[in-house]
Amino acid sequence: MKVGLYSITYLGVWYRGEALTLEQLIDRAREFGYEGIEIDGKRPHGNPIDLSPARRAEIRRKAAAAGVPIYAVAANNDFSSPIPEHRESQLAYFRELIRLTADLGAPTLRVFAAWPGVTLGDATDRKGGVGRYDIARRAWAALHQEISPEETWDLCRTGLAEAAHSAGEHGVTLALQNHPPVTDNRDDMLRMIREVGSSSLKACFDAPLAHRQGVADMRQALGDVGSLQVLSHFGGEYDRDADGTVRSYVREPDGSLSPEKFYADFVAGLLAMQYDGFIGYELCHALPIVAGQTVGIEFADKNARLAAEYMRSIIKEVQQTALA
Repeated sequence: MKVGLYSITYLGVWYRGEALTLEQLIDRAREFGYEGIEIDGKRPHGNPIDLSPARRAEIRRKAAAAGVPIYAVAANNDFSSPIPEHRESQLAYFRELIRLTADLGAPTLRVFAAWPGVTLGDATDRKGGVGRYDIARRAWAALHQEISPEETWDLCRTGLAEAAHSAGEHGVTLALQNHPPVTDNRDDMLRMIREVGSSSLKACFDAPLAHRQGVADMRQALGDVGSLQVLSHFGGEYDRDADGTVRSYVREPDGSLSPEKFYADFVAGLLAMQYDGFIGYELCHALPIVAGQTVGIEFADKNARLAAEYMRSIIKEVQQTALA
């Protein structure tokens, strides 16, 4: 199992400040000890329309030379719209993402069934001028008021089936995340994969999402996913204790922090199934406001550095326990 860095952490969405360039992202990943990177498929990092063939080759060479190859691209797709023009636009975007993934030498494209999106506020709004989910979620809910959940499911299945066919033509594996809406939990994710029925569509089962979705036994949940698992993520915020131990915390909806208690079981489950892919760190939630401003990039740096150290220590600890 390898520890990776997902570029959403440095996209300039959640902290106050600019995004890193892809070259800067690669340098950060190497400095912090990550073994690869996952590039978010939107501006300013990985929107296919912004990356020429020469630029793609340049990024791929830079990542390989730094020892942090590109192991995945992440789509921000939504196949659920009842408006045909919306779905067709998404399929066009998705096909370009598949080509980008192949050009970057990445084996995997992370996908959603549906994704409302994120909006950016201005410097005076109550969210501190950074990313917010609420506007996009209200728009998505309004668009789906006139169609049933079953119809929405069918639209997503049809879109994913077409996307999987295109992925297969380019040697790319799609990894469907257990991410709402539509695929609201592990069972929904697995049902969708079964119904699409393509060897090019597999799973991206993530522990933080599973925890919020009520999964108590991570090992059993991973046993249900089995060999479909080709990608995973972890998140949270991190601090170092006085004795040097790095601790992981989950930020709750009310803004408070709770110690996490599920990563060791999740990693043990991954190792038990001989998972040898990536588990990538993502800082992708509303961040603290200090002195009236959302924290800056230094907050992302601190957490990305400590997250890599934390996950490496968890993997080592679980391996040693298994050998004891």
